[in-house]
Amino acid sequence: MQPSFIVKEKVGTVLRIALNVPDTRNALSMELRSELLQALEDAERDEDVRVIILTGEGKAFSAGGDLKALKGMTTLKGRQRLQQSQPLIFKMLDIEKPIIASVNGPAAGAGFSLVLLCDYVIASEQAFFVQSFVHVGLVPDFAALHFLPTLIGKQKAKELMFLGERVTAQEAEQLGIVNRVVAHDSLQEETYEVAKRLASKSPVSIGLTKKLLNSHMNRDLKTLLELEASAQDLCFQSDDFKEGVSAFFKAST
Repeated sequence: MQPSFIVKEKVGTVLRIALNVPDTRNALSMELRSELLQALEDAERDEDVRVIILTGEGKAFSAGGDLKALKGMTTLKGRQRLQQSQPLIFKMLDIEKPIIASVNGPAAGAGFSLVLLCDYVIASEQAFFVQSFVHVGLVPDFAALHFLPTLIGKQKAKELMFLGERVTAQEAEQLGIVNRVVAHDSLQEETYEVAKRLASKSPVSIGLTKKLLNSHMNRDLKTLLELEASAQDLCFQSDDFKEGVSAFFKAST
């Protein structure tokens, strides 16, 4: 069956996966997450694939969680939703092939978290990043609480998470979130250039290096994800969440 929420394209040893729901700014619905996990599992088995590119179709990389699905979310459903996302998180970390995030536009909320799970990040000069959870009364999820402080330090991570302000691509590069910022029109070309360079290196060396770098983090991540789910349970019950989601949809109409 052909996927409905992503588009795959294989060029030589490079697999490009594009989130393909532009009318929702590539919101991370459970269906999209499931298809992305399946695509990564397929790529893991494909010996011809050495490098994976992850990007978004349309103007956004990903706006994050699907707020339509979150509207009226119950505690049980919210916890199940987060737990169902854990296999995707661990697959991105465990797959012994480098994943390049090619950030073509906004990466917000869980979309920002998705970027943090990638091994190399190249961003359009028009891209920006925002920890938008606070605007709808939620805690950062999809492992952002683990990876953002690791990358930029706890104090700066608190600033981005507490205030929920935009970080430009250039600022993200300075903070160490992004490896390179390029002109918007040359993003795809520059991304494939990096992918080809990575593909020319030893896949065993890169795969084992990635595995070793991530191994110490994975020990604590499972516990953190359970704590994250418990905290999000409380948020789903709060008036702040209900009012935040309602305000979002009013602003969108």
